[in-house]
Amino acid sequence: MGVTALHRRRHHNHGRLIPAISAVSGVLLLLFALFSFLAPSPTDNEHIRHHLRPAASDNGVIDVGVPVFRVPTSGGRLDRDLWRSRQSKFFYGCSNASKKFTEAELITHSNRYLLIATSGGLNQQRTGIIDAVVVARILNATLVVPKLDQKSFWKDASNFSDIFDVDWFISHLLKDVKIIKELPRRSGKIWTPYTMRVPRKCSARCYQNRVLPNLLKKHAVQLNKFDYRLSNKLDTDLQKLRCRVNFHALKFTDPIIEMGEKLVHRMRIRSKHYIALHLRFEPDMLAFSGCYYGGGDKERKELGAIRKRWKTLHNINPDRGRRQGKCPLTPEEVGLMLRALGYGKDIHIYVASGEVYGGEETLAPLKALFPNFYSKDTLASKEELEPFSAFSSRMAALDFIVCDESDVFVTNNNGNMARILAGRRRYYGHKPTIRPNAKKLYRLFLNRANMTWDVFTSGVRTYQRGFMGDPKEVRPGRGEFHENPSSCICEDAEAKEKMELGPRKLGKTFGATRKDGGEVVDNDDQNDDNEPEWSDPDDEEDQNAPLGKSLFNRTGTADYDSFTSEEPELEELLSD
Repeated sequence: MGVTALHRRRHHNHGRLIPAISAVSGVLLLLFALFSFLAPSPTDNEHIRHHLRPAASDNGVIDVGVPVFRVPTSGGRLDRDLWRSRQSKFFYGCSNASKKFTEAELITHSNRYLLIATSGGLNQQRTGIIDAVVVARILNATLVVPKLDQKSFWKDASNFSDIFDVDWFISHLLKDVKIIKELPRRSGKIWTPYTMRVPRKCSARCYQNRVLPNLLKKHAVQLNKFDYRLSNKLDTDLQKLRCRVNFHALKFTDPIIEMGEKLVHRMRIRSKHYIALHLRFEPDMLAFSGCYYGGGDKERKELGAIRKRWKTLHNINPDRGRRQGKCPLTPEEVGLMLRALGYGKDIHIYVASGEVYGGEETLAPLKALFPNFYSKDTLASKEELEPFSAFSSRMAALDFIVCDESDVFVTNNNGNMARILAGRRRYYGHKPTIRPNAKKLYRLFLNRANMTWDVFTSGVRTYQRGFMGDPKEVRPGRGEFHENPSSCICEDAEAKEKMELGPRKLGKTFGATRKDGGEVVDNDDQNDDNEPEWSDPDDEEDQNAPLGKSLFNRTGTADYDSFTSEEPELEELLSD
């Protein structure tokens, strides 16, 4: 009987267990199905292949393809002006020389001639030209109009006078530095200058120690590969001279200005305001960066083959570059950032870019977000561009003008064009210049499928504080001087009063604030994690080493960098 009862109890329990297991299994299957429906595709983070396929709903919302993350066509509500900074009116460019700055004719030695050979693309060469004027002033020498780089990666045969108004350049700087078009003959013969190189970020003392002895002996010295060869740390009058060269003396030739103004006019007749975007998503750029954008073996093979051109590049972790903010955003990511910052579908965008990796397929998501999409090739005919199209520097100059005149400039990297334009826009009224905070934005892009648009927007606007080109968002002296010409930005009394009355409301700013008791507190070390990643202001090379113990002081073109002459220099790719 005991065995029979035990059997009945087991049978009874077994009968209850089967429905329970079935119920649990059913719940698990439902949860799995729900999870599968909501979970992002494995390729959602592979941004080149994950494109917008716009399908506008009745409420004007573009569905990106993931139910949770829906991109609106409008920019949403804002507490700021999209086209200007609130406090920009309190700041202005100021580059006049002080009374103690002696005129050139009183200090220039008649037997000292300085020549330079620039390097890289248009804007990298521009930095060399600017700094050459200052170096000639440091050495009390006559400057010969700089030679442009005609042999590097860009293969542009243009001379200085093909790009810049040489007569204006000479006359505008007459009181600062004596400039001549050609080195005079010596005893009726062509004079071959002594050639040498100097280290990057060479200080005034460095030039006096390294170059001046050769100049006194040879009387004519040419500095080769002259780019970023002058320190950021100079006295105020020399910094202001840099600004007079950059913002006033370097004027494009009339044909370039006229064509550039036509392009600007054609943007303006389409819309009162426009954004200029320096996209920098060319195959060479991506290959150099070593970053990966989700294109699988095809992308790795194509970009890897290009990357092999630079034998000195090491293998890197492609995902780490994205995490560290060292990679350009994809066109889609740029578009999403701009929409989150408040720019709606009706905004007009001018894109300065070379060949985009992936072509129209890669650009499709950006064009879906901003269909009013233009470039110099769509605004002008082939006949109009013909005088410029065979010369990369002249084409770059056209893009420079349109970007400079834009209401908002967006840069997708920290190359030379981005730096020069950022500094120029600061000098001329702090026109908005947006630099993606790529390190922080990457996390948002990575996880956007699992958040609402409002959460994404809030994150973008938070992370972009300090990256919008507002006054004082960068400390004086940080970064390249061409990007942050703080010695040439003045603030009027009204601005100072307003800034000291209360806390700043424009996001992150730097400088000193006052406690209630009047004590000045330096805020320079706060919030460094959100600050743009700047290059080191000065290299740690021994700039004051005794003459004769350095590779830089010799006739010839010996390269002290670890590059071979057969391959393009690494920085040429970034030189725009």
